[in-house]
Amino acid sequence: MLTKVSTRPHVFETIENRLRELKSNGLYRHYLPTAHMAASPGQTLRMGEEVQVWCSNDYLGLSQHPDLIRAQIESTALHGTSMGGSRNIGGTSTTHVALESELAGWHGKERALIFSSGYVANFETLSVLLSAVPDMVVLSDENNHRSLIEGIRRASCEKRIFPHNDLVELERCLAEYDGSRPKMIVFESVYSMDADASPISAICDLAQKYNALTYLDETHAIGVKGPTGAGICEEIGETRPTFVQGVFGKAIGTVGGYVAGPDAALDYVRSYAPGFIFTTSLPQACMDATLKGLELVRHGTDLRRALTDNSLRMKAALRSADIPFIDGEHHIIPVTVPGGDRVRKVADLLLEDHLIYVQPINFPSVPLGTERLRVTVAPYRTAEQIEHFAYALESCLARA
Repeated sequence: MLTKVSTRPHVFETIENRLRELKSNGLYRHYLPTAHMAASPGQTLRMGEEVQVWCSNDYLGLSQHPDLIRAQIESTALHGTSMGGSRNIGGTSTTHVALESELAGWHGKERALIFSSGYVANFETLSVLLSAVPDMVVLSDENNHRSLIEGIRRASCEKRIFPHNDLVELERCLAEYDGSRPKMIVFESVYSMDADASPISAICDLAQKYNALTYLDETHAIGVKGPTGAGICEEIGETRPTFVQGVFGKAIGTVGGYVAGPDAALDYVRSYAPGFIFTTSLPQACMDATLKGLELVRHGTDLRRALTDNSLRMKAALRSADIPFIDGEHHIIPVTVPGGDRVRKVADLLLEDHLIYVQPINFPSVPLGTERLRVTVAPYRTAEQIEHFAYALESCLARA
């Protein structure tokens, strides 16, 4: 009989110690297995019970829209479940081409490029472009998303981080460099953790003054801002950002990300980005559903109005219950619950006692001591559900 010998490398002890440290600090991440139900938007099954999801990025509820579901099913029947290769090996479907053309026109740019996710879109585009230009310097808002941060880190260029939305410090940094030196300002339109917006036009003014490129992440504004949902730039009539990034996995209701911008720059990314070249492309059926989602978003004035109305209704209910929250100007509502243990306990109580799921947000997504619940209120939510959510949250906060 063979004796079982432990082959666990010593290095795993270090990893296990780090995990124990995470758990003891209240920073360990818990994942809730879900089974979203298209017939009941905003609901998921957990141990046979329906749970309301109040933290989804599916801002308009389009992931369960019958038109998108039908488009994906019909396309799957025609084209199958996978492209079977990367974009350069049989993975560029006619729908990929059509969708990239639609996205470029939507943002008023020469070209658009689709990636497997918004994270990959940011990481690959920034890391490749910033490394390609000699003597490049990048100026990055301190609150930028991790995908932007990692893309900048990967690039072999000089990096400067300026305080969040601080135009004075941004200009001071820009003025330090010779006018002929290539520069790029990287920022977001809506910062999802605080629900605040960047001064896009003012940043574009500085970019124009100091001859800098701009890279704008519109992830959380796509679909919900602007007359046709093209983001805050469309809402304010700003056309100057050099690159605009967006995603399909939030308001458009499918999966994937993209960047729109100058033709030559994105052709270079298409030709050199490893995360674009060496990965299987998104299925054509998913892209057909995305085209349908884009169509609904572009004509989704009523959906956007309902999202705004519900967000205002939720804020009023939270105020009435004396529940602290960050009153941003956008649809995301961060409810402040400082303390890693406490925010976890509140989330657990909501789930166990009220069948309400909101994922706690803690470090490193937000600074220690600023933990929160990030609440979104999709158009399908009723006034009664909103009032019940506020009541349930008030009860759980009192017990935590």
